[in-house]
This record gives sequence, C-alpha cells and structure tokens, in this order.
Amino acid sequence: MLGFMLNYALRVNLTIAIVAMVKPIENTTATTIATIVDSSSNLTTTLIDNDVDDAAELDERFPWDSYQQNFVLGCFFWGYILTELPGGRLAELIGGRRVFGHSMLWASLLTLVTPLAAHLNYVVLIIVRVVLGFMLGASWPAIHPVAAVWIPPMERSKFMSNMMASSLGAAITMPVCGYLISVAGWSSVFYATGAVGLIWSACWFTFVYETPATHPRITAEERREIEEAIGTSTSKKRPSYVPWMDMLCSPAVWAIIITHGLSVFGFFTVINQLPTYMHQILHFNIKENGLFSSLPYLGKYIMAFSSSCFADYLRKRALLTPGFLMVAQVFLGREAGWSVTIFTLALFTHGAVTAGYLGNGLDIAPNFSGTIFGLANTLSSFGGFLSTWMVGALTYEDKSYHQWQIVFWILSVTYIAGALVYICLGSGELQPWNNPPERKKVSDVHNEEGVPLKNEKVTN
Repeated sequence: MLGFMLNYALRVNLTIAIVAMVKPIENTTATTIATIVDSSSNLTTTLIDNDVDDAAELDERFPWDSYQQNFVLGCFFWGYILTELPGGRLAELIGGRRVFGHSMLWASLLTLVTPLAAHLNYVVLIIVRVVLGFMLGASWPAIHPVAAVWIPPMERSKFMSNMMASSLGAAITMPVCGYLISVAGWSSVFYATGAVGLIWSACWFTFVYETPATHPRITAEERREIEEAIGTSTSKKRPSYVPWMDMLCSPAVWAIIITHGLSVFGFFTVINQLPTYMHQILHFNIKENGLFSSLPYLGKYIMAFSSSCFADYLRKRALLTPGFLMVAQVFLGREAGWSVTIFTLALFTHGAVTAGYLGNGLDIAPNFSGTIFGLANTLSSFGGFLSTWMVGALTYEDKSYHQWQIVFWILSVTYIAGALVYICLGSGELQPWNNPPERKKVSDVHNEEGVPLKNEKVTN
C-alpha cells in the first residue's frame, strides 16, 4: 500500500511543481492578480497571489510554452510503455518482489536528480523523465504475480483495492507539494519524495518475501491457510511459456485491455492537467491548487477500498458515472465549487475499477496476470502520452474555458465507451488456458516413443 502511494507521488510531483517551474505567460511581475467572478451574486473578488512568485526566488523558472510543458509531462510514458509487458512477464518468472522493489528504488534516485536535470537543460529533464517512466513501468504488472501467490481468491478484490493507494498517495502529495513549493521552492518537492522513496525501498527489501514458503517469520498455520485457499488456481511451478494464441483470442482479455486503455486515458488526462486547469481557469494559488487537486484522489481511494465489498455489482458499471459527470463538467466547470465537486465525484466513482477490470486478470488467469496487465498497461500508456499532447494542442494558443470544454467532452465519450466494452466482453471465469501443459523436450518425446536419437546406439 505504501509502495503504491509512493509510486504515484514519484510521478505526480511534477504535475503540481510545473505550475511553479514555468514563468507566467501573461506577465512576469511578482504579483499575479486574478479576478474571480461569482456569477450567483454578481460580486467580483480580487485575489492577490504571491505564493508562486515568492517560491521563484528560490528556484529558476523556465520559459516553457504549453506544448513544452505537456511534452515534459507526457514524455514519462515513452519509457513507461517499454517495461510494462516485460516487467509483468519477468515478475512471473523471477517474482514480483525484486521487480517491484528495484523499480521503486531506481525511480526514487531519478527523482532526486530531477531538479539538477531541469537546471542543466530541457532535454536532460526529458531524458530523466523517460528513464523514470522506464523504471516505474514494471511496477504495476509486477504486483499481480505477488497477489497470485499471497492472496486467497476471495480476498483479492480487497487486496487490489490497495493498488488505488496510488490515489491516496497523490491526495497526500498534492497539498504537501503545494506547501513545500510555497516555502522552499519547487525543487524541494523532488528531494522530499525521492528521499521517502529510498527509505521505503530499504524497508521493502528487508520485510517482503516472494512466497509464503520463503517467509522466515510466517506461522505454519497461516502459510497452510493461504496455500490451501489458493489451491491449484496458481501453479507452484511457474509456466515456462505464455499461451499467446489462446490469450489474444480471449474476449475477456480484450475487455481488460480496451477498458484499461480508455480508463487510463481519462484518468491521466485528469491527474496531469488538473493543477494546470485550476491555475489557468479557476485561478487557485499554489496552496489552494495542491489542496483542491488532492480531493479527487482521496475520493478515488475511498471508493476503491469500499467497492471491494460489492465488487460484483460494480464490475461492469465503474466507468459510466465518470463519463456522465464529465458532461456536467462541460456546463458547470467554470464555477470553482462545482468543478472541484464534479472532479472529486468523478474520481470517487472511477475508484470502483479496482473491484472490476483492474483485478480481473487474477480472476481469469492468475498464472499470467502479470502478462495480461503488462499488455493492457503497455497499450494504455500510449493514451497517457496522447492525453498530454491533446490538451497541449487544444490550449496552446487559446487557454479559454471553451477549449477545456472540448477536453471534457472527449473524456466523457472515453469513459462511457470503456464501460460499454466491458459490459459486452468482460468475464470473471477462470480461463482454461490458465494452466497450459508443459512443453516436452524432443529427447523426452523420443524416449517415450522408443525412438532412438541421432548418434544413439540401440542395444538389445
């Protein structure tokens, strides 16, 4: 749980820090005056925001335009897509402990050098973010093989809900980062999250073990209870090959892949762009930005944990409500109160995906759950980059609320389409190809059939 909290802290820290890293486009004076119109009472309030510019005295600010900002946010996914599928398969072969642990360890070190990279050169920062994505790409699919050997089938929805601790991590990271930026500059965000990540990595390798059988402190009773509950759904001997043909012809697998891709496109659009939207359209200062940007993540985690208790009902309904809420955002998003409420409710209901497709690979094929999730996350990562490019293109020359309405319409269609695909194709049944027969060596086949091998003498 703490690992996934930090996993998102290491990736979303830039989304709030970039607000303070970039020079204001409108003006570069020490004071930014934002006028907020309360349409319900026709009153005009003037907000004096000095926080971001006070922080600028501690760190260099960069003249990046909208395209460059979204390029920095989106390049993370270039590396992310490269290790999703290999990371899932590697975790199935050597275990998720090492894959997940090293993923987080090296990501933490890269986070610590991010400020130096930004000061050196824009291109250097992009390289660091790409490598950061490369390291974190293996983390999510790596946890599925861990769950397959540690978590009994009836408890997996609850366990997988803790993957949404990533949202809880973002909910904590946003306001903390907003405060750190206001008092110590934007670079402090990367130093703080990177240092905590290193401490977590040391604890992970100290306390976590690959299987119940290898854990030195587990009781015999607990080990027996876990292994008996898991039974034969997860093979003790890891399959030596992936039944690709059966897997890629399975509608249940494609339901996970397509739904995950559309869901992640919507989710990453929100998490990457929410601080920018609140800064440009709602005119929140950096402390308010961090606080209000965190509320949707907190709602997402609460729903993820709660939804595990009624997983079956939510399995095929998790994405319809966020889609309809994005329609509401189109018409009500200019008002700060409505906008924060809608985003919070949208991610609150989106949290139910943990009880649905996100843990579905463990239901249909626990032996290959890492590969399935790696495949799904590889394709969905293209959506992560596409979302940042989309917002950058739409808001490059026109940062008006009208352009953001186009973004919300696209999100609405995306969420609803994902729900419909899962309703039509999704399944919770264990697939017959989960336990493929072991392939025999040529020598074994010849021996069984009594056929001598080449250069082998036949004796009476």
